[in-house]
Amino acid sequence: MVETISDIGNFRDINEDYLGFTQHNDEKLYVIADGMGGHNAGEVASKLAVDTLINGFKNDFIDEEDTIRSLIVAANEEIYNLSHIKEDYNGMGTTVTACIVKENEITIGNVGDSSLYIIKNNIIKKVTKDNSYVQELLDKGKITLKEAKNHPNKNLITRALGTASSIQVDIYKLSADEIKYILLCTDGLSNEIDPFEMYEIINNNNTKEACHLLVDKAKANGGRDNISLILVEGDE
Repeated sequence: MVETISDIGNFRDINEDYLGFTQHNDEKLYVIADGMGGHNAGEVASKLAVDTLINGFKNDFIDEEDTIRSLIVAANEEIYNLSHIKEDYNGMGTTVTACIVKENEITIGNVGDSSLYIIKNNIIKKVTKDNSYVQELLDKGKITLKEAKNHPNKNLITRALGTASSIQVDIYKLSADEIKYILLCTDGLSNEIDPFEMYEIINNNNTKEACHLLVDKAKANGGRDNISLILVEGDE
């Protein structure tokens, strides 16, 4: 079972998040993106990123790691090239978090600060690591987790698709054994809800109800950004 939801939040004029999923043979692909840029450029960048991954997934690659990296690199090129062709799109970019599920293995590709969490053995764990200024401060021990949560530069990302001609993609691989849920989300959710709250909502409701409750909770806690998520049951 897979459920998706995307909400504009409490303050934004447009929804610059985009998401999608598809299947090719015995492999499933899930993708979420959070766009940025003037005019409607963020909306264009996030949709182009997801569409490029979805449409390219039917091609044959060496393995899942090669697949996800190649697709994200291709999306970066598409966004970067379009931003230099059309003046209104100049400077646009987007985060992307994607995962391929094949049999008992999960392969994840990440650029930016959208996130992937897993729920396993009654705990929730964030698998991806943000490409952000605040994460760099955390890594250097200059701020605490508590300080990071309310840092004024929390939304400043250090890497995004479309902002340069080449891109570094962070890859993560893990076993799908005993994973109860996979959650992909934009920072409109992760910035507003503590992981333990996410766990409680997901673990105590069916997937459709959990998606709506997570959005409602994020909006009740502020809803300062667009809120999007993909929730996948482990046996999906």
